[in-house]
Amino acid sequence: MRQTQFLPRQHYQSTSGYRLLPFRFLQFNEREKLLVNEVGEYMYLDNPTFDAFVSRSLDTGTDAYLDLKGKHFLFDGEPRVPIELLATKYRTKKAHLAGFTKLHIFVVSLRCEHSCHYCQVSRVSADKALYDMSEATARAALDLVFKTPAQEIKIEFQGGEPLLNFERIVQIVEDAEQRSRDADKTVEFVVTTNLALITTAMLRYFKQHSVLISTSLDGPAFIHNANRPRPGNNSYELTVENIGAAREILGYDRVGALMTATRLSLSHPSEIIDEYVRQGFQSIFLRSVSPYGFALKTARLIG
Repeated sequence: MRQTQFLPRQHYQSTSGYRLLPFRFLQFNEREKLLVNEVGEYMYLDNPTFDAFVSRSLDTGTDAYLDLKGKHFLFDGEPRVPIELLATKYRTKKAHLAGFTKLHIFVVSLRCEHSCHYCQVSRVSADKALYDMSEATARAALDLVFKTPAQEIKIEFQGGEPLLNFERIVQIVEDAEQRSRDADKTVEFVVTTNLALITTAMLRYFKQHSVLISTSLDGPAFIHNANRPRPGNNSYELTVENIGAAREILGYDRVGALMTATRLSLSHPSEIIDEYVRQGFQSIFLRSVSPYGFALKTARLIG
């Protein structure tokens, strides 16, 4: 029988000083190419430098060479260590796939008392109770959630306005908590709400069950109320008042806000930043308008 063996280690070393690792590239503009590798590292190289790089004639003393080596576009010497490092980065980048998804969104109601121009849901008016999630649907959805191999689960309640179906939130929270104990998993809850309908009793329940709150704050009153109309034209006033109430009961860091950028808001960046500072936020999460639901009908208005 013929014996198979590897060639000596020296055979795999490049005689020209370095070897290329897998990457993709495209012509970014007339002067530069964009390079991206399997672990998400990227670089821009001017055309002469790129040509030298791929022809393996790039000067090893240049900054470009050192950057390419550090970001795993090339290696010199023995291949074992750089390839193992690249493999480790790749495994880390893809590790979440083994646990499947951790975030599960429950749209417990399509009803809403707001008429936000950019709403990504095909929301319906608040007097149509047929658009609420049923108890049976909630149980079936939780059956699916707890089939995930993920050990850490996050359930986010959305709408419409989810607080219009608060009893379903209560059912899901308490059922999920019991299931998580039985399955030896952890579960976290977030309610995405405009805060207009929140009550002290709801906040105390959220405190008891460690529920986080995510709301919208588009800027000062003239921006927020224009983007997020409701009966009484007081969305901003209710939001600010109830951010304070939620912080008082839940804790300062248990309430987050995001700002949706519209044509109106683009003209007032300073006012928006000032509003977030005034309300005690340390950062601003920017959200673009999603081309779904009600937003499709108002695209010309909101930009």
